[in-house]
Amino acid sequence: MKKTLFLFLFIFLNLTGCDQQKEKSSNLSEYSTENEMENSNTNIKTIFEGSNEAKVHLIVYESLTCVHCANFHKEIYPDLKKEFVDTGVVKIEFRPFPLDMAAFNASKISQCNNDGKSNILHILFLKQKKWFKGETIEEVNSKLKKLLKEENISIDFERCINDKNIENFVLNSRINGVRKFDINATPSIIINNEKFDKPLTFKNLKKIIEKLI
Repeated sequence: MKKTLFLFLFIFLNLTGCDQQKEKSSNLSEYSTENEMENSNTNIKTIFEGSNEAKVHLIVYESLTCVHCANFHKEIYPDLKKEFVDTGVVKIEFRPFPLDMAAFNASKISQCNNDGKSNILHILFLKQKKWFKGETIEEVNSKLKKLLKEENISIDFERCINDKNIENFVLNSRINGVRKFDINATPSIIINNEKFDKPLTFKNLKKIIEKLI
């Protein structure tokens, strides 16, 4: 319960938002991504694609109700995957950074199978318009359940959104994103421990990645 309250303190006191930019973080080189989700006692796997041997390690902090994040998955990610992830050059991690209660629950759904796979996450972004708005969180949850049924995704919805291990994982992802990388907007990209601060386009990502290989 304390961590849930902590989430909302981050959301409302720090005024983070979808594609809302603030100052660039400093001292990023002190953080190693091998120490991922430190201080977390959960055994939940981070969703990722690509080879652990990849030269370039890319982290995406994103909120499932963020329209700009959905655009990343629709317009940038396919080229990134084809050119760099599938060829073994880039490993990409998708880390939850929920901006509201709807995104918080959706993040728990994306992690529910705890297999590190991204299929549910991509569906939630690609079909975002079908579920992410509602007058109440109950309405949003109902839309989420309907979408999962339409996509033939078989999970125990209530178990997932009430699973404390998954909840702690999602909260720690957000907390660590703020603490380690000064994340203040979604989507935010980290490339080999450095915060990407250029306009988020495939062309700009490609330039950085090619310099690193």
